[in-house]
Amino acid sequence: MTFNELPFEGAWYALVGEPEIAGAWLIWGESGNGKTRFALQLCKYLAAFCRVAYNSMEEGASKSMKKAFREVGMNEVRRQVILLDNEPISELKERLRKRRSPDALVIDSVQYSGMNYRDYVALRREFPNKLFILISHADGKNPAGSTAKSIRYDAFVKIRIEGYKAFALSRFGGTTKEYTIWEEGAQVYYNDDL
Repeated sequence: MTFNELPFEGAWYALVGEPEIAGAWLIWGESGNGKTRFALQLCKYLAAFCRVAYNSMEEGASKSMKKAFREVGMNEVRRQVILLDNEPISELKERLRKRRSPDALVIDSVQYSGMNYRDYVALRREFPNKLFILISHADGKNPAGSTAKSIRYDAFVKIRIEGYKAFALSRFGGTTKEYTIWEEGAQVYYNDDL
């Protein structure tokens, strides 16, 4: 068998190794710790390899999302990344059935998607050659709710966000398993010297 691998380098390789464009990743963390910023940084990096869609189900195409896109420099990859404004899963499926549809899709968030675990499995089975990156609220250090908890067991890459740092557990390797999303915020959170 051959796999459509992503030749990650640098900090991204150190975090998750060399993943494939298929399967699912789960990102979770408490509010205000950097989940959206991390997901957008990831989308920008993925855009070097594939087409990406970010389905903002929680914030929609709001002023705050526009600001977040601008802060990570998403205009540099605007032809490869699209922002979807709270697109229901049924419409998302229609989009993915079309030719030249996105290769990677971020769903923000599991809780706002209305999906249960059965819906998630059906989505993965219908689109086995797509990469689904799902964002979840957190309950302490774990994903919140039964659907997100079940997705965590299925996900190829599991990323917990805390204090503007991402901590990964990946089936594809990686070396440091840690990524700093925002240096100044992380220093303040972890009380490091500026």
